[in-house]
Amino acid sequence: MNSRRVRLLGLLLALLPAARGAEDFFERLDQALTVSAFDDRARARLSGTLDLEGYALSQPSPGLLYTAGHALFNPRLSTFLDVQLGDQFYAFAQARADRGFDPSDESFEPRLDEYAVRFTPSRDGRFNVQVGKFATVVGHWVSRHGSWDNPFITAPLPYEHLTGIWDIAPPRSALQLQNWAHVLPTSSPALEYAEKPRRTPVIWGPSYASGISVFGHAGKFDYAAELKNAALSSHPEVWTARRIPWADPTVSARLGYRPNAMWNLGFSASSGAYLRPSADPLLPPGQNRGDYRETVLAQDVAFAWHHVQLWSEIYHARFEIPRIGHADTTAYYVEAKYKFTPRFFGAMRWNQQLFATLPDGKGGRAAWGREVWRIDFAPTYRFTPQTQLKLQSSLLHDPSGPQGHSLTHAAQFTLRF
Repeated sequence: MNSRRVRLLGLLLALLPAARGAEDFFERLDQALTVSAFDDRARARLSGTLDLEGYALSQPSPGLLYTAGHALFNPRLSTFLDVQLGDQFYAFAQARADRGFDPSDESFEPRLDEYAVRFTPSRDGRFNVQVGKFATVVGHWVSRHGSWDNPFITAPLPYEHLTGIWDIAPPRSALQLQNWAHVLPTSSPALEYAEKPRRTPVIWGPSYASGISVFGHAGKFDYAAELKNAALSSHPEVWTARRIPWADPTVSARLGYRPNAMWNLGFSASSGAYLRPSADPLLPPGQNRGDYRETVLAQDVAFAWHHVQLWSEIYHARFEIPRIGHADTTAYYVEAKYKFTPRFFGAMRWNQQLFATLPDGKGGRAAWGREVWRIDFAPTYRFTPQTQLKLQSSLLHDPSGPQGHSLTHAAQFTLRF
C-alpha cells in the first residue's frame, strides 16, 4: 500500500472516535430538521449524507472515474428534502455538492440531482403518479444505489462500463465504432482518457432523467412505467428537461413479482433515442435521431434469508446505428452480502459484459466493444447508526486494455444525518 493510500485510510480512521461521540448530537439534529404543521398534516424532513471517499487506481481510469492520475479524493455532501402534504401529496429533492456527478478531479460544485412531486389518490398505494427529475424505474439496483444502502462504493458493471457508443455523433463504420470502443490493445491510455467523456454505458447509474411516471402494487405484483426526455445511456448533463426536446421520448417500464418475503423478481424494458439533437445533421438523408434507438430488456432477482442477501441483474441492450445496423451487448452481475455481526458485513460481486460481433473492415468479424469481467470485494463496518466505513478492492480483466488486468482500491467513510 503506497503512502498516499495509507494517509487517506489514516484520515478516515481518525474521524471514527469523534463520530461515535457525536451520536447523541445527530439524534437531536434529526429532530431539529423535522418540522410539522396543521396538526401534522404537513411534514417536512431534511436529511443527508457526507461521503469522504478515495481511490487508488491504474490508468486508464476504469468505469466512471474521471482522473488522469493514480489517486483520487472525492468528498460528497448529499442533502434530501422530503415533504408530505396530507395523505395524497408528497414532494422530494436531492441536492449534492461534489466534484462532478461521477468521481473526478474537477473543482467542487453544487448541483440539484432530483426533484419531483407525487400524487397518491388512495391510501392503499395501488396507483401513484410522479412528475419531475428522478431515478429510473428500470432494474433493482437503483432502489439501493445510495452510499448507505449500496454494499459497494462503485456501481455494478452494467451501470458504468463505457461502450464505444457516442451520443454526440454516430460512427461512419463498424471499424470506427470499434476504434471508439478502444478494442485494439494499441490504444494509448492518453487517447482513451481524452475520449472518455464522449462514451456511454448501457445505463448511466440511476439515470435521473426528467419526465413522468406511474407506479403502484396489486397483491404480489408491483408495476412502474415512465416517459422521460433521455435514454438510459444518456449523459447526466442532458437529464434536465431543457437539454433534450420531447419529440422522441424514452419509454421504460418494470413489472415485479414478490411470491413471498424472501424473493423479489422483476422484468424491465426501455426504448428511447440515444443520440443528441446535434447528431441529426450527421444522419443519412431523411432520417432523424428518433429513428435510432437504444432498446433494453432486463431481468432482476433479489433474495434475502437471515444474514444473507443476493441480487442479480442481466441487461440485454441494442443500439440501432446508422449505416451499421444493430449493435448488441449483454451485461450482468451477481452480488452477495453476508452480515457477520449486527455492525459488520461483507459483500462480493461478479460482473461481466459481452458484445456481439460486427465486420472488422478486414473481411472478418470482431466484437464491437471491450469484453471485460470484474470481481469486487467490499467489507463494511458500521460504528454507529450514523457512521460507517467501507473498503473495496476490484480486479478488472480487460484483454483489450494496455495491461490486461488492473486493480482499483477504494475507501469510503459515510456520515448520515
